[in-house]
Amino acid sequence: MNLYPSKFYLLLFSILLFNCNAQKKKPSINIPKLVPQNWFDGEALLNRLQILSSNEYEGRRTGTKGAKKAKIYIIDQLEALNINPLATNYTQSFSFESRNKTYEGENILGIIKGSKFPEKYIVISAHYDHEGIKDGEIYNGADDDASGTSALIAFAEYFKKHPPKHSVILAAVDAEELGLKGSKFFVDHSIIPLKSIKLNLNMDMIGRSDTSELYVVGTNHYEKLLPAIPEKNLGLQIITGQHDGTGRGANWTNSSDHASFHSKGIPFLYFGVEDHKDYHKPTDDFEAIQPVFYQNAVYNIISTFIKLDNMTL
Repeated sequence: MNLYPSKFYLLLFSILLFNCNAQKKKPSINIPKLVPQNWFDGEALLNRLQILSSNEYEGRRTGTKGAKKAKIYIIDQLEALNINPLATNYTQSFSFESRNKTYEGENILGIIKGSKFPEKYIVISAHYDHEGIKDGEIYNGADDDASGTSALIAFAEYFKKHPPKHSVILAAVDAEELGLKGSKFFVDHSIIPLKSIKLNLNMDMIGRSDTSELYVVGTNHYEKLLPAIPEKNLGLQIITGQHDGTGRGANWTNSSDHASFHSKGIPFLYFGVEDHKDYHKPTDDFEAIQPVFYQNAVYNIISTFIKLDNMTL
């Protein structure tokens, strides 16, 4: 169709203006610059999460090829950051039965010796398993709990430049989705004296929140830990005093691997978000992770650790 020149230029101008406005309205997912910037690599944090929650890992169900592949990947990351193994080849193997089926699980354990209190241990944990494949659909578990697993490796990055005062065990535990079996085995068959473990920090679902809320459970059980937690930082609301059996919100005291430590009288802090629409669904994918919230959550968890590491435990 032919157009008069004036109409042609008017149409061209309108198209260019529309494209400019569309570009301005396009949401930004640029990686924020965190302070201090050398604590961990934000891009690597997201990249690890994306890899672990990809279809290639088949939902990481305990005992499957996908879980074994995730184990190898996590160990490679720890080795690259010069984290020493706590167990032989980093692996603490165990077996259990569930619904008339025998499972073979593998916890992945690294250790960083403390510079001031080497005989006192803080266990930082996250479970790397998820639901696997159901009815032909892959449950990738990006938030649950590839987010915590990648954050565990961010801690390893941090310790490479900032050695802790207390000894730290980095525990990527298995079979959380099958009844906290990995963390239960860890505390029931502790490689170090159980009395030497002074604290557990557990991360499970820290990758997204539409309300920018990160919950910290445990302070009603262990009030001495409360001063270590910031109320708000980098735009996040850090919420304590809920979800730990006080009648405000569902009780999360036994909802994840921190429960195994709590059962032995070991103080804990659990970092997590409210259940979202993709919880335990095949739509819990990397695309739903909120990069800014996730990185800021990891920053705040490390900040909390630093304060705890300076306390008398």
